[in-house]
Amino acid sequence: MSTDWRLEIERSGYYPVLVADAVAAALGDENAEAFVVHHEATFDPAMEVRRHITVLLLTATRLLVCHTDEHPPAGPGERPHASTTTDSIKLSSVQSVALTRLVPDPEQYAPDTLPSEVVLSISLAVNWGSLAQVDLEPATCTDESCEADHGYTGSITAEPLTLRVSQAADGADAVANMLDFTQALSEATAK
Repeated sequence: MSTDWRLEIERSGYYPVLVADAVAAALGDENAEAFVVHHEATFDPAMEVRRHITVLLLTATRLLVCHTDEHPPAGPGERPHASTTTDSIKLSSVQSVALTRLVPDPEQYAPDTLPSEVVLSISLAVNWGSLAQVDLEPATCTDESCEADHGYTGSITAEPLTLRVSQAADGADAVANMLDFTQALSEATAK
């Protein structure tokens, strides 16, 4: 696995100039201490395949998250376009770093064996962007004979940023890199 995030973005082949430029602008004059570049295909409701790339960079003070999605032409004669969003998150805002490891044949597990896949979930103390889950239900009162409309009650909970990599889809290097990134992020947010 490369130690240069630019090379990994280039290797992904997904609009590398656009993605690298967005990441570099968010990074500014800081250095990346660890990173993950994850390129994946997504399917929209019309069953069209669209590409998506997520770049996570850890600096001494921030977690940078860059998402780039492609969009098909909206109508005849129009061209496809891409949207790139970068988030700069203070390390003090990272509330939780969770890593799930999938290990086949756990009876045969030996230390330093790579899991077949890992899922990283990062939760923030504050909600970011549109990543929130809204759960609503009709509000009621304790009077069983009441027929009044009491509106709704519910909660808004922040959704974590979740990335999954597997040896089968992404290769052993990607799984090892995700483990390294997770350890670096966990250590940086524990300070």
